[in-house]
This record gives sequence, structure tokens and C-alpha cells, in this order.
Amino acid sequence: MDVSSESIHALLPLFLTATLGASVALVGLIDGIAESAASVSKVFSGHLSDRFRRRKPLILIGYGLGALSKPFFALAGSPFMVFAARFADRVGKGIRGAPRDALVADVTPPAIRGRAYGLRQALDTAGAFAGPLMAIALMALFANNMRAVFWAAAIPAAIAVLCVVFGVDERQETAGGVDPATPPVRLTDLAGLDRAFWTVVAIGAAFTLARFSEAFLVLKANSEGLPLTLTPVALIVLNLVYMLGAYPAGALADRASPARLLLWGLAMLIAADLTLVVAPGLPGVFAGIALWGAHMALTQGLLAKMTADAAPPSLRASAFGVFNLVTGLSLLAASVLAGLLWDWRGPSATFLAGAGFALAAAMLTFRFFGRR
Repeated sequence: MDVSSESIHALLPLFLTATLGASVALVGLIDGIAESAASVSKVFSGHLSDRFRRRKPLILIGYGLGALSKPFFALAGSPFMVFAARFADRVGKGIRGAPRDALVADVTPPAIRGRAYGLRQALDTAGAFAGPLMAIALMALFANNMRAVFWAAAIPAAIAVLCVVFGVDERQETAGGVDPATPPVRLTDLAGLDRAFWTVVAIGAAFTLARFSEAFLVLKANSEGLPLTLTPVALIVLNLVYMLGAYPAGALADRASPARLLLWGLAMLIAADLTLVVAPGLPGVFAGIALWGAHMALTQGLLAKMTADAAPPSLRASAFGVFNLVTGLSLLAASVLAGLLWDWRGPSATFLAGAGFALAAAMLTFRFFGRR
């Protein structure tokens, strides 16, 4: 599914601005609202997954909706239709996300949970690496026809659905790690999530404010002279670093202090933003993108592990839903602000603001963990 989604996402910012005439602020708004919709969906799907103690049905619905949305990108004649397709795609992601993350924890011993989430991030990112590569090849094959690329992207999405149907096995009695005789979980039970969980949520929200949509990396590379056909290279570099670093970072998360890894990740993000501001030309852009990927590798699997560790098994999917709701709303605010700053003062203002938010997130992380 990541091969499909990222082959579209790599071209979508330029499709919106160059083909459909949208502003950069509108690009940020579309991406932010779509990602927020995914986060809201995760709350409901996570609750339902815990309530019925099933993971696979919701995972299948989510991947199916994502696959059905893909042809509408190719048919889009206005930014509104792109928004509708992106919205449906992200809702599908939201429906499958919390049950999938909970299923990883259900079947993984706690001692290697960091490795499990690191592996899941690495495989996600392998698809996100292959997708832009496919987009480049198809852009060359179809003479820069982005709509033709979007049609081709529907094929791996359909394969992903088949993988869920025939490749995911779940025994109902073990889903959620609780006794099937226990009464279904209610939303009011979320009050049982303790301070450790809400600390992880607060840190995740601060991190997401500092890390707006990767669409701005694509636009930055294009503004520095990267040709249209090669714009997916921006996401290829990002995801290559992310993919190579995710599993080692996950293994390290099983042994090292979470605070130390979080602070190293934020240092990488601050360095990425400043590099994108001060380093000239495409070499500077790709250096900044590589640092951005290192930040993702260090932090994303770690935050998933921290969420799983802080939640009781009976509320695990619900906890992932709440975490993703809060971080999704943060991403909406960050992406809208990034687009407005870009239109008002240019790319430098956007990335300087990102560095400022990353510094604030580092201070918050130190506030929570510094005494330890």
C-alpha cells in the first residue's frame, strides 16, 4: 500500500500546484486535513478493535478503502476532487492503523517490542522508498503524464488488499491480549490510561508540530531546480535513510533511554531544517532531506513502542487511536502554518519555524525526562 500511496504522494504537490493551479497554502491544508481525518478514524477503529477483540476486519476495511480511493486521483479535475480522494485514502489509513499497531504488540514479546516496531517502520518505509522510484520510472514511460502514473498506482494497492485477505491470520480469543469473557471496553475506560501514557501523547504532539508534511520537501527540491520527472527523488532519499535506520533504532530502543533517543531525533530535525534554510542548491536540499529521514528513523518506531508500553493490553488499540488523534491534529496545524508561511515569506520561513518548534519539543522532552 505504501508503494501505491507514495508513488502518488511524490507527485501530488506538483500536480496540485502546476496542473490544477492550487496555492502552496491549499496544498498544506489538504494534506493537514487528510492526515487529521486519519487520526480521528484511528480513535474509533481502535475503540472498536478493543471492544470486539478483533483486528483483521478493520485492517481489511482500511486497506480496501485506501485501494478504492486511488483511481480518483487520476480522474481529478479540481483540487476539491483531489482533497476528496486524499481524505478517503487517509480515512482508510486511520481505520487500519490502530488495529494494525495493536496487533504488532499482541503477537510480540515485550522484550523485543522496539525491534518489532522498528521492523514494521522499516517495511513501511521500504514501500515508501519503492513508490517514488516507481513514479520516476512511470513518469519517464508516460512522458510526464501524472494521471497515467496515478492509474498505475492502483495496482499495488489492490495487491495489498489481497495480502490482508490471504496473509493475515488472527485468532479472535487472543486479540487484545485479554480474556474473551471480559466485558467490552467502553470509551469511559480511557480514564484508566495513566500519566505515563499522557506524557507520551504530549511529547508526540510536540514532535508533530515540528514535523509538517513531507510535501514541503518535494516543493523545496523543485524550487531549487529538480526537474518534474525527478521530483520523487526527494522522497526516495528521505525514505532510504528512514528505512535503513528504522530497525537499528528500534533495536536500540529496547536498551537505551527513550529520552536520549528522542533528543537525538530532535537534534536531527533541527539540523535538517537549518540545512534546508542555509545550504545552497540541490546538494543542500538533499542533505536536509537525509537528516529529516534520520529523525524519522530515530523517533517514529520509538513513539509507537512507548505508546504500547504505556497502555494496558485491553486498551492498547484505543490508546493508539488517542495518540494518533492528538498527533494528527498537531500535523494539521503544522501543515497549514507551514503553507501559510511559505506563501507569505517563502521556504526559509517555513523551515525556520519547524526548527523553532523542534527546539520547543526538545525542551518539553527534557522537562518530562530530564530528572531521570
